[in-house]
Amino acid sequence: MMFDDIVPELSAALPDLRGPLTAGTELSKLTWFRVGGPAQVLFRPADEADLVYLLKKIPADLPVNVIGLGSNSLIRDGGVRGVVIRLARGFSYVTREQGHRLRVGAAVPDVKVARAAAEAGINGLAFYRGIPGCIGGALKMNAGAHGNETKHALIEARAVDRQGNVHVVSLAEMGLTYRHSSVPDDWIFTEALYHGSPGDPAEIQAAMAEVANYRETHQPTKERTGGSTFKNPQGVSAWQLIDAAGMRGFRVGGACVSQKHCNFLINDRDASAADIETLGETVRARVKAHSGVILEWEIRRVGEPLPGQPIGEALAMA
Repeated sequence: MMFDDIVPELSAALPDLRGPLTAGTELSKLTWFRVGGPAQVLFRPADEADLVYLLKKIPADLPVNVIGLGSNSLIRDGGVRGVVIRLARGFSYVTREQGHRLRVGAAVPDVKVARAAAEAGINGLAFYRGIPGCIGGALKMNAGAHGNETKHALIEARAVDRQGNVHVVSLAEMGLTYRHSSVPDDWIFTEALYHGSPGDPAEIQAAMAEVANYRETHQPTKERTGGSTFKNPQGVSAWQLIDAAGMRGFRVGGACVSQKHCNFLINDRDASAADIETLGETVRARVKAHSGVILEWEIRRVGEPLPGQPIGEALAMA
C-alpha cells in the first residue's frame, strides 16, 4: 500500500527534532517474521526529550505505533499508517546502581539485561536470557519465562503518553498480570529500574546457560518466527491444545505451525503477513472446535491489510 509522504509537513512543524523521520521504510526488515508493508513515517528519537517533543507537536489524530526489536510483532501487508516509532541508541543504556539495581533503557535487548545482571552479580534477571525482544516490550506485556516474570524484578518504569507527558510508574501502578500491563495502550516505555539480590556471577551464568540450552532444544530459535503466538490459557499450555487439535505442521501458503513447538508459527517459504495471520486464526478456530478453548494472541498484529483482504477471525479457513 502506498501512503502519502507527510515527512516534509512534519519536518516543517518540528524544526527542533533531532531524530530522523523517514517515509516508506519497509518494516519487514525490522521484524523477525520478515513480512509486512511499509511505515508511512518511521521516527527514531534521539532520546526521551526528542520523543516528548514529537508527541507534543504532531496532530492528535495522527496514529502512533511503536516497534522494538520486532520479535513479537506481525506487520500486516498493507503497512502501518501514521508514525512508527523505533527506540534506538538513546534508549540503549544499562547502568548499575546501588542496592543491586540496574537502570535500563527500553531499547536494550532482554538478553543484554540478563548478561549485565550476571556480570554485576545480581540474581533475579537470568530468565531474561530466554526472552526475545527488548525491555519496552517486556514492560508492556510482563514478559516472563521459566517461572519468573518482569513483575518479580521491576521497581518502576518511565513512560511517555500520547500527549508527550512523562510518567514514572511504580510496580503497583503497572498492574502487571500474565502477559499484561494495565498502563494505557498508547504509553511508550522509555526506561525501567530493576532490582535483584546478591549472587555469584559464575552461578548466574550457569543458570543463563541452562535457559539458553532449553530454548535451543525446545523452540525453533533459528527460524523466522515471532516467538510464542498465543497466551497460555489458565491451567494448560497453548501448544498442547494446538497439538491435540491436529495442527502441528499445518500450513497456509508460506507459513506453517512449527513441528518443534506448536505455539510457534514459522515463515519458511516467503510467507506474506496474511499467510501468517490466516494460519494463526485457523489454529484458533480448530482449537476452539476441538476443546472449546479460545486462544488469545500474544503476538501483536499491527497495521492494515492489502485492499480487499480481511483481518482477524474472518481469515480462519474452514
